[in-house]
Amino acid sequence: MATPEEDAAHEAEAEKKIISDVEQYGFHVAQFHGDGYSPSFAYTIGLFKTYGYPELICFGLNLDLLHSVIWSGKELLDKQPMPDQSIGYPDFLGDYDVRFLTVDKAWYKDYFGYGYWFNKGWDFPALQIVWPDKQALFPWEDGFNPAWKFGQPLLDRNTDFKFWEERNVAVFTTRQALQGLPILRVVHETDGTWQFLCDTTYDEADLKIVTLEEIVERDPTVNELFQLNYSWHALREAVSEKWQMEEHEPEEDSEEAEE
Repeated sequence: MATPEEDAAHEAEAEKKIISDVEQYGFHVAQFHGDGYSPSFAYTIGLFKTYGYPELICFGLNLDLLHSVIWSGKELLDKQPMPDQSIGYPDFLGDYDVRFLTVDKAWYKDYFGYGYWFNKGWDFPALQIVWPDKQALFPWEDGFNPAWKFGQPLLDRNTDFKFWEERNVAVFTTRQALQGLPILRVVHETDGTWQFLCDTTYDEADLKIVTLEEIVERDPTVNELFQLNYSWHALREAVSEKWQMEEHEPEEDSEEAEE
C-alpha cells in the first residue's frame, strides 16, 4: 500500500498531466483499470471548460478501446454538442452503435474526482457512452447478455441502490442491526459474500440473512461502499463518520507444529 507521501506525489503528477493535456489538446482522458470487482472506465476532463461540451464517461472495455471511444465521442460533440439520446450512433465500436445517457449528479463523486478538482466543483454536465452486446442489445433491453450486465453501470438511474449485485441478493447482518444498531463494519469476502455488521457481536446465533436492498433501505450510507473490492472491509466509529477501508489479511494458521 502506498504511503501518504507517495499518494500526494501521484496526485500532483496526475494534476500536472491534466493541465498539460487540456492546454495542448483541449481535454484530458483519465483512465482506470478494473480491479476484479468494479470495471475499467475512462472519462474526460476539460471538454466543458474548453468547448462547453458535456464531459464523457465510458465503462467496461480495455483502456485502449475506451480511449478510442472517448475520442470518437468528442468528434461527435464537435458536430452535435448535445447528442440525441433516443437514437444510436454508429462507427464507435466497429459495426455497433452506442447510445448516450445523461449522468445523474448523484454519481459524480464516485467517478469524476479529478473533474471536481479541475472544475472547482460539480457544476458541469456529463454524458455516458453506453455500448451494446454482440446482439446489438443495450443493458436496459430484454435479452441483453447477462454475463456483461456488470460491465457498465447506467449512470442515469439507480442512485438509491448503487451496488453491482441484484437487489434481492442474500447478505449477512446481525439481529442487533435489524433492531436498530448502526452498521459500523462491512466485509466483502473473496467469494463475493457481503456482511453488514453492528460490530458489537460476532456470535453466530446473532447472524441474520436479509436482502441487500433491505440493508440499503435501512441505511443508505452503505451505498458509499458499492465499489468495495473482494477481500476488503470498511469500518467507521459512527454513522456520521467517514468509512475507513482496508484490505482484509487472512488469518495465519495458529496451530503449533507437532513435536
